[in-house]
This record gives sequence, structure tokens and C-alpha cells, in this order.
Amino acid sequence: MLLVKKIRQKTIEWQRNHFSHRQLTYILSFVIGILSGFAAIILKNTVYYTHLFITSKLAFSGINLLYLAYPLSGVLLTVLFVRFIIKDEMGHGITKILYSISKQSGKIKPHNSYSSIIAGTLTVGFGGSVGLESPIVMTGSAIGSNMGRAFGMNYKTVITLIGCGAAGAIAGIFKAPIAAIIFSLEVLMLDLTVWSIIPLLISSVTATLLSYLFLGKGVILPFHINTEFQLHNIPYYILLGITAGLISSYFTRITIFSESLYARIRNPWTKMLCGGTILSVMIFLFPPLYGEGYDILNDIINGKSELLLNNSLFSDSYTHTLFFIFFLFALIMLKPIAMTSTTGGGGVGGIFAPTLFTGGILGLLLSRVLNFSGFIKVPEMNLILSGMAGLMAGVMHAPLTAIFLIAEITGGYSLIIPLIITSTIGYITNKYFVHHSIYTHRLAKRGELITHHKDKAVLTLLDMQKVIEKDLIPLSADDSLGKLVKVIARSNRNIFPVITHDNMLIGIVLLDNIRHIMFNTEMYNTIFVRDVMMLPPTHISPGESMESVMRKFEENEAWNLPVIDNGKYIGFISKSKLFSFYRNWLLEISEE
Repeated sequence: MLLVKKIRQKTIEWQRNHFSHRQLTYILSFVIGILSGFAAIILKNTVYYTHLFITSKLAFSGINLLYLAYPLSGVLLTVLFVRFIIKDEMGHGITKILYSISKQSGKIKPHNSYSSIIAGTLTVGFGGSVGLESPIVMTGSAIGSNMGRAFGMNYKTVITLIGCGAAGAIAGIFKAPIAAIIFSLEVLMLDLTVWSIIPLLISSVTATLLSYLFLGKGVILPFHINTEFQLHNIPYYILLGITAGLISSYFTRITIFSESLYARIRNPWTKMLCGGTILSVMIFLFPPLYGEGYDILNDIINGKSELLLNNSLFSDSYTHTLFFIFFLFALIMLKPIAMTSTTGGGGVGGIFAPTLFTGGILGLLLSRVLNFSGFIKVPEMNLILSGMAGLMAGVMHAPLTAIFLIAEITGGYSLIIPLIITSTIGYITNKYFVHHSIYTHRLAKRGELITHHKDKAVLTLLDMQKVIEKDLIPLSADDSLGKLVKVIARSNRNIFPVITHDNMLIGIVLLDNIRHIMFNTEMYNTIFVRDVMMLPPTHISPGESMESVMRKFEENEAWNLPVIDNGKYIGFISKSKLFSFYRNWLLEISEE
């Protein structure tokens, strides 16, 4: 271990002598782009061949009871891998990245550089109703975090390299470099500066070129536009945007509610059995819920919506329009439940693909309803693509990412105006009902969310343990005024904690409150600390967020507040020291 530290130190010294900080950042962003791009290629291929094996080699056709076995098996294998090999919680990938930025100075465990690939393959390859984007973003971000820390980079640079890893991963898996950059800025909430944008560009373009080299230049969802954007269709895109906003609110709320139900199950095997069984039954009844759903999206975008009913109990019902509309509505309602059953049971995956799937089905449903009326004729394909963007914008609170991602993965830049209309309205509608995105809800609830607002960002980054002052001289309630004066003489503070023999805080003495009597020697043996002490206006708990701490200072107009753990005195936090740390952190994260 000592040898590794020496080698690392020598490496850091060498690079600092040969490269400027900015040059090294550009080099690392290029390397991260290569590694995250390769990770995306590996993940796509492992999932593809796993899926191919269990669906083709094992005669996966017709109404097949194997639908009941595969998803549950995938969740089981994932739980076994995580529990006995990784021995660490995988959790929600992008939420964990945001947490590491907010509370852990960008530290992401090294195993995330590969464990998410394996866990994602086991979950999605066997039919888990989630996406690969969260595992691959976690992989890329872990690569960026660990590379930045290995080269001794500061906090701001490590966060930038995490963004590079995320951008490289998204670019590699979607072949969408612009959307990848916007994702890092919009979802991971990196600051948009010239300094940060160049590394993101390098990583995303590098990963995209690698994806072109190994996977070809074709877009993920190829299609040919049959109907160009027409102005008279704007009301229908507005209607789709409002509907997408409402459905995305349902998607977010039902996801959070379902996760809370699974969180109540303490036994991991019971949780796995419940989630896997519910998922398998849902997929057996509604086969389009199987896996990521990109094959389904590809079919409906290219006018083959009848394939939605393949392998299901309702395969002969396509000609019944009302039943087909009901089937589409059921898919929209059930997709978030299938997704949370996958992750709640122990599977690993993300929400990118489920939101795109749900949005695509929503676009298909709305177009069928409007066209079924006989009075309206809307372009079905265009509404499907716009629905994908609208739902993603609402669920993720990322309208720009949604617009450019759909445009890039479909080659549909000619539909950019409908995408903008639907995404913007979908986001605004969702924001009215749901204040935080599905990624940030958990962190915001705990007060651990970092945002573009630098003041809040700094508050989340401050470590309470570093601002607690423990050098204050404690007093006993039985101490005389004479002893108190002696303590004041050798102290440079104007506040003194009063504690019991077992370290319980019972009050404080303020210098201002005894100044008028401290030089009256006749009172030295008649006045005691108990007579001049007072209760603090409030106290701070060790695990409290810094945002809450600042709120207490403001509400009580205090300059010093005690830190108490279960009644035991720990120390004091002073507003002046807090501001000093705040200024230093603000300089660090703002520095170009």
C-alpha cells in the first residue's frame, strides 16, 4: 500500500512538472471518453447477446410461459451478484452521482466502473423493464471520478471529469454527442463555462466516434418522415405536451410511491421475490413491457404497431380499435410499475428507456384517438417522437436533453419545432405538479441536493465536522464568579458552555451578560455560574444539513450555537467561522 502511494505521488509530481492543470484535464477527458465509450459498447453487446440467447436459442415465441421465468431469474442473478460479490448497495445510479457531487466531494467507489455493467446486463438482458442508461452513466462517472482523484485533481476538476464520464457514456450508448453534453449540464447540474464545456466536448465526441467505429453510424431508431411539420398541427402538439406533462407527473409519483412500498420490505429475498414475480406476471400479460422497449419503439415509429400484440394473449385483437386503445393505455399505466418492480426487487437499471417507451406509446395512443374520431388527421409518427421527448422532459426535468436526444437518436431534426413545443409544455406542466425531477426528489427531501445556485451548492458541500469548534472552556453551574473571571482571563472567546459531570449541556454564559459585575470582587464568592447562565436559543444536531444550520442562525439571530448529540455537549458552531469556510469553498467551485 505504501509503494502504491509513493508511485501515485511520483506520478502526480511528474505530470505537474510537464503539463499545466488545464492540459492535463483535456488529456484525462480524452482518456475518459475512450474508456466510457468502450464501456457503453461492452454493455450494449453483452445485453444484446444475452437477450438474443434467451429469446432465439430457446425458442422464445408465441404465448410462452418463459416470460414468467426470465425476468425473475434476471433480478435473482442481479441480487446474488450485488449481495455476494460486490457487497455494496448499487441503488439509483444518477441519484448516487448527484449525491456524490453534493456530499462526498465527487468520490464514487471504484467498483462502479464495472459492477454496473454486469448488474445491468443481468437485469436488462433477462427482460427487466428498465434502461441501460443509468448503469452506463454510473460507469462513466465512476471512471471520471477515480481518474481525477488518482491524478490529485481538485474538487471542481473532479466534478468536471465526472460530467465527462457521464457525457461519454450517453454519447457512446446513444451516438448522441450534443444530447450527452446537455445531459451533463442539465441533469448533473454542472456549470456552463468555457473551462468545463471543452472537456465535455472532447469526451462526448471521442465516445461517439468509438461507437461509430464498432457499432456503425446508423441511428438507434431509424425512420423516414412521411409528413413534414405543418403549422395547423400545432394545437395537437400542445395537447400532447399537456398530456405528456400529466402522464409524467403520474410516472414520477407512482414510481416514488412504489419504491416506498418496496423499501418497507426488509428481507432482500422477499423483496426480490415480490418484485420479480410482479414483473414477470406483468410481462406475461403485456409482453411489450419486456426489456428496454427500443424494439417496440422501432416498430411503432415505422408503422408496425400491430406487432405490439405479438406473443400476448390478445394477439388477434389488433383490428378492434377500442381494445387496442385500451391496450396502449394499460401499457402507459403499467410501465412505471414494471420499472419499479424491477429495481425495487433488486434489479439495476434506469428510467431513460422507460420514459422514452411510455412517451412513444402515449404519442401513438393520442394519434389513434384523434384519428379514430374521423374529423382529425394527425401524423402518427411525428406524435410518437414528440411524445417521447415530452415525457422525458417532464420526468427528468430536462427539456433540452429530451429535444436533442430524440433528434439525434432518430435523425429527426426536421421535427425540431414539434419536439421543442411538446418538451417545453410537458416540462412546464409536470413542474406545476412535481417540484423536483425523479432523480433529485430523494436528495431534495433530505436537503442534500446540489443545484446551479452556488450558495446552496456550497452549503451542501460544507462538512459540519470541520466547522465545529471544540476549544471553548467549559464551566460547571457551581463555579463561582471569581472562577469564571479567571477562565475569561485565559480565553479569547466571549461564550462559555455550562455542562454537568457527564457532559450534558445545561446552559451558556455570555461575556456581555456579566460585564457589569465581573470586576466587582465583593461578588466573586456570592454569585455563581448558575445565577448568570442562560439557555441557548436552539441547538444543532451533528447530522443536520448545513442549510438547516444556516436557517437556525437566521431565525434566532444568533452568532454561536451549541452542537448537541442526545443531550451531550459536542462543541459550538460560530457564524463567523461558517462564513469563512463558505467563502473558501465558493472560491474553489467558482474558480476558472
